[in-house]
Amino acid sequence: MAALTGKVAWVTGAGSGIGQAAAVALAKEGAAVVLTGRRKEALQDTAAAIAKAGGKAIVKPGDLMKAATVTAIAQEIDKELGRCDVLVNNAGLNILERSWKELTPEGAEHVIDGNLSSAFYCSIAVLPMMRRHGGGVLIHTSSMAGRNPSTLSGTAYSAAKHGVVAMSHTINMEECVNGIRSTVVCPGEVATPILDRRPIPVSQEDRARMAQSEDVGDLIRYIACLPPHVVINEVMINPTWNRGYVANLARTVRS
Repeated sequence: MAALTGKVAWVTGAGSGIGQAAAVALAKEGAAVVLTGRRKEALQDTAAAIAKAGGKAIVKPGDLMKAATVTAIAQEIDKELGRCDVLVNNAGLNILERSWKELTPEGAEHVIDGNLSSAFYCSIAVLPMMRRHGGGVLIHTSSMAGRNPSTLSGTAYSAAKHGVVAMSHTINMEECVNGIRSTVVCPGEVATPILDRRPIPVSQEDRARMAQSEDVGDLIRYIACLPPHVVINEVMINPTWNRGYVANLARTVRS
């Protein structure tokens, strides 16, 4: 029997990249997967990939930056499926105008709501279901920028992803007594569509050397399948060819 047979997983940002890879991986482990994001067509593509692999997926599109929308979707999950055992908080976004000299209040709000507020709303929405069933696991996609502030990722993105890290740890601090576990995943560069929002384009050669969505999706699957008496509080995953390290080596050689 697959490790997650009989379980329900809710994956946000499931239309592409890490979210799509995680959803497919969780479905292969037997979970019924609820797919949420803003683009219904992309979610349907993920659902089709899951169905092709013999899994079960339910498409529930919505703008997770709106608390009322998140609450409504969670209520539908509870009514239709009766539980939520795994939450993958993966929805996220970035903008081109990232530096302090370019950032506007509207841009900051967009990035913070898309990366941090949405994660809070989803966590708040599933915790009652998890408490009722005596356990569950929340897995949040942060970033290396959530550990090391990055001007490359931008001021608002770095701040929001730091918030996701703190949020995850506080869930463990309070909910461990309820059998609930929270893991924050901090990837380095991953070849996902969010790279298209970089101010400086990333070459196909560089993308091929990066971690791939499936690598992070498999890590999320592993975390979700851990026995309930253990938790991975925080984990980093990076490409072996780390462009930051390579750039530092080049500077060292020149000096």
